[in-house]
Amino acid sequence: MAEVIVVGGGVGGMVAALLLARDGHEVRVYERLPRLGGKLAEHRRDGFTFSIGPSLLTLPGLFLDLGVPLDLLELDELCRYRWPDGSALSTYRDPERTAEAVDRLAPGEGRGWRAYHRWAGRCLDASMRTFFAGPLSGPVVEPPIPWSGRRAAGIMGGRPDAGRRGPVPRPRPGDLLAVAPGRTLDALAGRFFRDARLRQYVGRYATYAGSNPYRAPAALGCVPAIEHGDGGWYVRGGLPRLADALAASLGKAGVDVHLETEITELIPGPGRVGGVRTARGEAVRADIVIVNADAAALYGRLLPDRARLRRIAGLGLSSSAFLLLAAVEGRTEGMPHHSVVFSADYRREFGDIFDRRRPPEDPTVYIACPVADDPTQAPAGAESWSMLVNVPAGDPARWPLPPEAYAELVLGRLASRGHDLSGRLRFLDLLTPADLRDRYGAWGGAIYGGAYGGPLAPFRRPGNRGPLRGLYLVGGSAHPGGGLPLVAMGGRIVAALVRRDFPRSARRPGKAHP
Repeated sequence: MAEVIVVGGGVGGMVAALLLARDGHEVRVYERLPRLGGKLAEHRRDGFTFSIGPSLLTLPGLFLDLGVPLDLLELDELCRYRWPDGSALSTYRDPERTAEAVDRLAPGEGRGWRAYHRWAGRCLDASMRTFFAGPLSGPVVEPPIPWSGRRAAGIMGGRPDAGRRGPVPRPRPGDLLAVAPGRTLDALAGRFFRDARLRQYVGRYATYAGSNPYRAPAALGCVPAIEHGDGGWYVRGGLPRLADALAASLGKAGVDVHLETEITELIPGPGRVGGVRTARGEAVRADIVIVNADAAALYGRLLPDRARLRRIAGLGLSSSAFLLLAAVEGRTEGMPHHSVVFSADYRREFGDIFDRRRPPEDPTVYIACPVADDPTQAPAGAESWSMLVNVPAGDPARWPLPPEAYAELVLGRLASRGHDLSGRLRFLDLLTPADLRDRYGAWGGAIYGGAYGGPLAPFRRPGNRGPLRGLYLVGGSAHPGGGLPLVAMGGRIVAALVRRDFPRSARRPGKAHP
């Protein structure tokens, strides 16, 4: 049995802690904030609840297989896209229904969407066998959908209807070609679509990693295989209930959780990690330390390493977010859970974010509105809208407009494109990159750490093993990347690395988890 410390209680850290505790290790989690969950959080005011992190769950089997209970509602309409010319596209759980909707938007392009969806499936399968299964040195875990029949898996009573584990797929010679190496996401979109609106739709998947579609690798285009394969899911009560469920599972597994306890230093031992030091000056010994924090915080503050910090800086920062949390009077007829209102010039928008380093003059706005039958999110007869605009990481004091004025610009753009909230706002609260920086310790408020700039960017991210034996890194800034599914995969990868690196340190518990 090893003594394990997890620094930071985000989703990736919680998954790793849970798996290692079930392996028989003594696990402690130290979290600086008053609750676990990291960016999977919410903002409450006057009876309204807003998701300020992820609001859609994909690949739910990653959590259900851990025995984490969730009250799930599968979404039929995954997202509704609207363009400045008034045209709109709804995408659905059913791929064929989506292809038909694409054909209505742009006659003849449904065939291209079907081809794109088939490519996305091949790309995802290759990634599951390789990139998502472990570090570049070779897979250490099975592709982390832990039962056979991934796309057909049913969910009943909050758990998969089959717990069977299929054979562990191995990398294949064609896997590298399957992810379109050397091609950008925008170039991939041009391969399948002539219509500029549909190329913009594909380019949107770069924002899932806080990146620029004109520089990001084509592999990010595999997301539709996930959304239309395993579906998109709403968690009743809001997605932060997933963090609560994980926290409860940690308690059942015997994990010792320390909230409002900041770690200020990693203590090295002879050739290996030795423990951590808290802000109160307490030194805590450990055989294994898993850092669930921004990689820049690890190598800039906890274990200073200028060479590694320079490599991280060389990636460039991912985008940050400007959040408008709107308490909306009345119900909006037919409003889906997710909407995207596109800008008129996507290339200019990303030039503003990544080159000119300013909030876009014409932003794309992502809107999350909880499903109508969830009374926990807003008072009767009202709605809670969480609206996100991609902006550069950095200090908003340098913006051309102060945040309040920029919020007015965003609301004006929405009004001109079919979402006029004039006279309906009870209040509007704002979160800026500075808030994300201060709350989560993210460098400049960057949501995903380094950006995916260039076709090889995914392979340049910080790895899961640190420079000391027994030191590991998990979270959105490390391999395999950010977003709920990827950080959960990262937690599984780290747990598997510990099993490989310390094969005799754990004693198996006497019974399986519930």
